[in-house]
Amino acid sequence: MFDEQISRMAIVAEISPQTLAIAASEEVLAVYVVHVALKVPDCDKNNIAMLSKLIDQRMLFVLQHGDNARLAAYRTGKVLVSDSKPQGDWVLPLTGLDLEAIWENAIAQIGGIDLSDGKDLDTTIIESDRRDKVAKKIEALEKKAMSEKQPRRKWELAEEIKKLKTELEDTKNG
Repeated sequence: MFDEQISRMAIVAEISPQTLAIAASEEVLAVYVVHVALKVPDCDKNNIAMLSKLIDQRMLFVLQHGDNARLAAYRTGKVLVSDSKPQGDWVLPLTGLDLEAIWENAIAQIGGIDLSDGKDLDTTIIESDRRDKVAKKIEALEKKAMSEKQPRRKWELAEEIKKLKTELEDTKNG
């Protein structure tokens, strides 16, 4: 799958104290920008996860297919991918007091995560992932309930859906 999707990879930039007037942190000494030329419009997230696990560095991936590009990063066991835009339209502001803050803000921008409420980035990613899973489960149960013929089973599915929707609302508000 890796060979079918990825044509070429190259490290095109390094964000570090040697390239910017910014201090390194204990956790993040440098962030590498990796250009990935794709053969197909979408790259499987498992490929990005595999690269991130094999190369023990902080990496931002620029996934390019044709004139469009998407940004991707691996954090907390999850690959975050941005929307696709024409390559020339990409601007990723580097904000933060040290490299760790720049890394976290870049990931938040790529994943569309709002950090203004003061929550930890990893906690926010995990909660978002859990909400997505509950929403998918609700959707699957709703489809199953629509096709169910037995009234008792249909009622049980409706109760389970109601419980999951309450759980979903609690995670959004809490």
